[in-house]
Amino acid sequence: MIRTMAASTQVSLRSRLERAPAHERAEAAHLPRWLRALLGVPLMVKIIGANVLIVLIASAIALGVHDLRGPGRLMAVIMIVALMVSLLVNLALVFIAFRPLLQLEETAGRVWRGDLDARVPHSIIADRDMARVGGTINVLLDGLVTDRARMRRLASQVIGAQDEERARIARELHDSTAQTLAALMLQLSAAVRDSRDPALAVRLAEIKAMAETVLEEVRTLSHTVHPRVLDDLGLAAALEWLARHTRESADITVTVDTLGDASLLPPAVASVLYRVAQEALGNVVRHAAASSVVVLLRVGAETATLEVADDGRGFDVEEAEARRPGMGLFSMQERVALVNGHLDVTSAPGDGTRVVASVPFVPRRQL
Repeated sequence: MIRTMAASTQVSLRSRLERAPAHERAEAAHLPRWLRALLGVPLMVKIIGANVLIVLIASAIALGVHDLRGPGRLMAVIMIVALMVSLLVNLALVFIAFRPLLQLEETAGRVWRGDLDARVPHSIIADRDMARVGGTINVLLDGLVTDRARMRRLASQVIGAQDEERARIARELHDSTAQTLAALMLQLSAAVRDSRDPALAVRLAEIKAMAETVLEEVRTLSHTVHPRVLDDLGLAAALEWLARHTRESADITVTVDTLGDASLLPPAVASVLYRVAQEALGNVVRHAAASSVVVLLRVGAETATLEVADDGRGFDVEEAEARRPGMGLFSMQERVALVNGHLDVTSAPGDGTRVVASVPFVPRRQL
């Protein structure tokens, strides 16, 4: 489930359903205001009002037609009582008939909040048509869950293949390209040392300095594409490297704290949390104009939580999620969801941003 992913400014399902389309609003614009208000009254209230009106009219007729003395008065009282009983019976039947509709609305609300396991419960008071509607909705939800699981398997394979390709490219850059540049620097150093032409020696030294710059850029690119430290030393060390690189490249104070044993995390979980931290810090550098960032990793017995909080300018979460590609929120949510985790982004203009990813895991020593 992407939960999705759960922003603090999320609009409720009820409010979205109550927003009439533009053509419906245009059709109703020519109606008087009192009539539009009357038509907008809930059906239950309309039925109750109609029954009360019928009782009042019938009671007035009964009291006006019959002689209020003797048998006439008794007949009027009996008619009024009968109408009142009829009203109560009608209200009870209407309540029973509408109860399955409330269950449908409750199920829709749970699905909107991300609970895709929600289903319309079987109701003994639902008539045949209402039961068929509930069954149809359950079939649609089953199909949605099946399609969602298929899409997640495909997305997982795509992301897994992407990570493998990243790791391969990083190895090539580190083990081949970087080593070739290092050998080139050694040759240039030897050439500078053996050169008898001062002008040539200066030019060779300049070329050697350029090669040193390229070598450093290749090593940085290798770590950015896929950090070897993540595979060799684990997530905690990789986060420290990422924080140091961010401090050096963007002049931002980045603090990393780790609580618990990060070595227990499976490689897939560690990779996802690292990518979340990488994307979050990248967003801070590109958009937040922050002066400090705190990265906190908490590893519990069965859940790992990564929190990245900055003191930057903040943003409107709902607008960013509507745009989706804008700040990488969608990619972070998808990655976390692939390991059955949950991503929560809390922010407001001028109030900084807090990204929290929580992922369940089975410790590596138990695998």
